[in-house]
Amino acid sequence: MKIDILTLFPNMFDSLNHSILGKAKDNKLLDINIVDYRKFSGNKHNQVDDYPFGGGQGMVLKPEPIFNAVESLDKTDKTRIILLCPQGERFSQKKAEELSEEEHLIFICGHYEGYDERIREFLVTDELSIGDFILTGGEFAAMTMVDSIARLVPDVLGKEESHKDDSFSTGLLEYPQYTRPKDYKGMIVPDVLTSGHHKNIETYRKKKVYEER
Repeated sequence: MKIDILTLFPNMFDSLNHSILGKAKDNKLLDINIVDYRKFSGNKHNQVDDYPFGGGQGMVLKPEPIFNAVESLDKTDKTRIILLCPQGERFSQKKAEELSEEEHLIFICGHYEGYDERIREFLVTDELSIGDFILTGGEFAAMTMVDSIARLVPDVLGKEESHKDDSFSTGLLEYPQYTRPKDYKGMIVPDVLTSGHHKNIETYRKKKVYEER
């Protein structure tokens, strides 16, 4: 999978070079490219925002830097161009599964008071939000989505089964899990899990999944 992320703060995405995603990049399973769209402003001051027509508080992202940056990328008709914005569809595990099947995703991280409407109307294919709250920019939302999507790409986790029982993958939360020691300061692991009786363990876990719902 190829992922391009358009941002004003490229260094924020250094975290994608570590852990599972870092290994996936090293193994050529993921190609993550960070694009500083300030470089595509088209003016000598590298200005990417301006005052909104009609007045109002704050500044709005200009269309030129975003359009120019996207047009510079090697994309196809199947590329999904994703705008991170509060008006967007709520991101979910189902959406992550859908997007993990794509070959190329482009994420656009916003700042200031919003985007020039022409970006939403004429450039992007999807608008997504991670919730009804305010962030200083789209970078944290992009990292959240990229992590959620990329881990579903074949071989990124090593085994396909690794994510099949994850919370939300089946529409339910995952069952509680325990490890050693069995007795920690009087807090005991349920006997059924150490019984070795696989059918009883499966029944217990299914029961707990529905209790967690």
